[in-house]
Amino acid sequence: MVDRLIAVVGATGAQGGGLARAILADREDGFSARAITRDLHSERAQRLAELGAEVVAANLDDEDSLVQAFAGAHGAYLVTPFWEHFSPERETAQAQNLARAVKAADVKHCIWSTLEDTRNWVPLNDSRMPTLKGKYKVPHFDAKGESNRFFLDLEVPTTFFHTCFYWDNLINLGLGPKPGPDGTLVFALPIGTAKLPSIAAEDIGRCAYGIFKRGADFIGESIGIAAEHPTGLQMAAALTRVLGRDVRYQDVPLHEYRQFDFPGADDLANMFQFKQDFEDYYCGMHSVEKARELNPALQSLDGWLARNRERIPLE
Repeated sequence: MVDRLIAVVGATGAQGGGLARAILADREDGFSARAITRDLHSERAQRLAELGAEVVAANLDDEDSLVQAFAGAHGAYLVTPFWEHFSPERETAQAQNLARAVKAADVKHCIWSTLEDTRNWVPLNDSRMPTLKGKYKVPHFDAKGESNRFFLDLEVPTTFFHTCFYWDNLINLGLGPKPGPDGTLVFALPIGTAKLPSIAAEDIGRCAYGIFKRGADFIGESIGIAAEHPTGLQMAAALTRVLGRDVRYQDVPLHEYRQFDFPGADDLANMFQFKQDFEDYYCGMHSVEKARELNPALQSLDGWLARNRERIPLE
C-alpha cells in the first residue's frame, strides 16, 4: 500500500505531537507523518525525525511556506497557537492561510482543530458575560469558530474537530492543586458544579488519527471528543486517590478569576462561564463514546494521573 502522507501542523506541540507519534507508532495502516514546525532543530522536532517523521519548516503567517509544506500530502491536521500571541485577529489570519494553502495543495482530507464561536450563544450585547477586545466573548474560542467559514467557503474537505480541556494543564499551566493556608492541597477552578469534558492531550492526537483512518467518513462533520466529564469535586477526588494526599476542590468565583494576574485570565474566565452556562450543550458536543470509538486505548483520568503524578507541581 502506498503511504498516505499526513502533514501535521503543530507537530512539536500537544495536539499535533500526539497525532504524529500515533502515526509513527503504527506501521500497518499505510500512513506516514510529515511534521511541520518553525524550528527544524528543536529537540522535539529532532525526536520526531528519529522516530521516522519527515520534518519540514513552515510559518503560519506565511501562506507560501504552508503551500510548500502541504505539497503531496493526502491529509493535514491544522491547529493555530492562540496562547503564543493572544491575538484573535492573528489567529484568524493564520487559519485563513491554512485554508488557502491546503486548497492550493489539493489536500484530500483536513482536520481543523476548532472551538465554538460563543457569540452564537452569548451575543456581544449580552451583559451576562463581559465583551473582550471589543468584539469577542471568549477570544480563543471565537476566533477558531469564526475561522470555520474559510474552510467552508473554499470547499476544503474538512472535519471540524472540537477538543476540550487537557489534563496536561495540571502540569503545563500550573492548574494543579496547591497548598492552602492549612497545608491541605486545594484544586481551584471557576467551574462551579458543572461537568468539565476533558482528556489527555496525547489522546487528542490519537483520536485525530482515528478520524484519518476512517477515510472520508467524517468529512463535513463536526466531531467533539472527551475522555470523561468530571466535576471539580470528582477531579479533586481523583487527585486525592492518586497523590495519596487530601485534595479539596475550591470553586473560584468568575469575577475573581477575571482579575487574576496572568495573561488571558479574563478569556479563560469567560470560557469557564460558557461551559457552565451551556453545560448540556457542551457535554453533549464532547462525546466520550465517539472518542473511544476513534481511540479504543483512551486513557481515564485516574490512569493518566497515575502515569503523570510525579510531573504535577504541588507547590
